[in-house]
Amino acid sequence: MQQPRPLLSGLVTASHGRQYAVELPSGEQVSCFTRGKKSLVACGDRVAVTATAPGQAVIEAVDPRRSLLYRSDAHRQKLIAANVTQLVIVLAAVPSFYEELLNRCLVAAEHGRLRALIVLNKFDLEGPSAEALDRLQPYRDLGYTVLPLIAKQDVTPLREHLEEHSSVLVGQSGMGKSTIVNGLIPGAAAATADVSLALDSGRHTTTYARLYRLNAHTSLIDSPGLQEFGLLHLSLRELQEAFVEMRSHLGHCRFNDCAHLSEPECAVQAAFERGEISERRLGVYRKLAEEALRKPRR
Repeated sequence: MQQPRPLLSGLVTASHGRQYAVELPSGEQVSCFTRGKKSLVACGDRVAVTATAPGQAVIEAVDPRRSLLYRSDAHRQKLIAANVTQLVIVLAAVPSFYEELLNRCLVAAEHGRLRALIVLNKFDLEGPSAEALDRLQPYRDLGYTVLPLIAKQDVTPLREHLEEHSSVLVGQSGMGKSTIVNGLIPGAAAATADVSLALDSGRHTTTYARLYRLNAHTSLIDSPGLQEFGLLHLSLRELQEAFVEMRSHLGHCRFNDCAHLSEPECAVQAAFERGEISERRLGVYRKLAEEALRKPRR
């Protein structure tokens, strides 16, 4: 009788479709698939695998996660990263960043109990840089750290914010995420190319998530460029609690089930009228709330 193959522990260091690069305790990288058609594995996951051939294995199980960052729309969910402690949102002075996407990322970070860091890259463009920093002042007022950066010259200011964290970089295409990664990790481009070949995904660095280690206690996941960030997996209450400026007003409305849209005697609306909540942030919340109320019940 054939003996079952032993289970090996591993860390998912890259994900592309249903194929994954998994690092074993020995340091060996193996190419892995999941069993069945559905894949619920993310970069950063700790997994149990069984070897099937030299350099190849099958993912049998996923260890319990500390955190999971993902997005969802009406049709599907897209896993981004697992077991991270910090979400680094990369913006740039040029091209202009999409502020609603920033807000959606911040909501995802708050819901996942992740530290959020906003990086304003390409800060060497004098006029656009000042304008972009001014647009971000409301987020600084809310307590979020906004870090100006010129990644093509020096990424050192970012490094101290990454120390002791498992971070994931997110942002629109063209914001400079690849420049940041290459500045932080010498040889990252070569390592990415090797993994790309192993996953048969070409040499494009932004087509899949990839994990890098900065040191023994610090890691960084680079994710593909985002154009949207669906949040349909969040309930209305979860959305409300993810807006930090709304938290102290929740439960003080006339109606217990107030959605803070147009109800009378709404504490959130009153806070807005007093200038405690910005019009832009309230507008984003109300758009997300309307999406949550329209989604079909499962």
